Amino acid sequence: MSFTPRLNRLFAADGKCFEIAVDHGVHNEWNFLSGIENMQEVIGTLAQADPDAILLSTGQARWLQEIPGKAKPALTLRADPTNLYGNPTPRHVFCQLLENPVEQALALDAASLVVNLLWAPDQPELYHQCLQNVCQLKPACERYGIPLMVEPLVLLPDEKNGGYKPDADIRRNVALVRQAVELGADIIKAESFENLGEYHKIIEAASGRPVLPRGGSRIPDREILRRTHALMKQGAAGIVYGRNVFQHPHPVRMAKACKAIVHRSASVEEALQILEDK
Repeated sequence: MSFTPRLNRLFAADGKCFEIAVDHGVHNEWNFLSGIENMQEVIGTLAQADPDAILLSTGQARWLQEIPGKAKPALTLRADPTNLYGNPTPRHVFCQLLENPVEQALALDAASLVVNLLWAPDQPELYHQCLQNVCQLKPACERYGIPLMVEPLVLLPDEKNGGYKPDADIRRNVALVRQAVELGADIIKAESFENLGEYHKIIEAASGRPVLPRGGSRIPDREILRRTHALMKQGAAGIVYGRNVFQHPHPVRMAKACKAIVHRSASVEEALQILEDK
């Protein structure tokens, strides 16, 4: 079955997508909940900014899908909670695929499903489990026309702060993105890096699949807008930001500023003016 109808709901007519990730609570980390304590209120607020999509868990998707009327963001559904983000790292690390995730996505009228492809040098079992999840999910997504978004993340143990942190080695990231595409990813939700001048290599590795860089931890306003502008110039098809939007003192303004860069090629200064409500 073709997944084009759902892709058309996820991506705007210009082929770009500004998505807000609010699936953080599914990972059972208390420090991820800052700014999203009241999900009904948060989703109602973010919907006012009119993003193309919002990424949610199965249990919280209703706050988006119960908004009346047709004019609402598309739903991307998280299919695999993980405990890898724990600090200290748990003794047993997992990435658990939901039961019948495609059926749940259909019931919730989701436009896409997202699944992790996690690689860390000391977690081969976790990597293997993620591979199995992708391989299991792809045929079912094909059967029912659900676009599969794969999130390839190369991680390293964080010796200073504990837990894990993104590995900026472009070669490892290129290889993992390419593997995600080889396994059938329809969309790539990839890490972004400090050296954004090399991001075109990630775009190339995606072999024509749209790449939506993730936002990661909260950083200063000008820096996130500068990064967004640079990523779009490098060929990204949009962005998937979470904490940099919903933890902002003015989340609607930040969302509109990012959206202006994604869809109108606004400059960093123009986006800052939107953020400052000028």
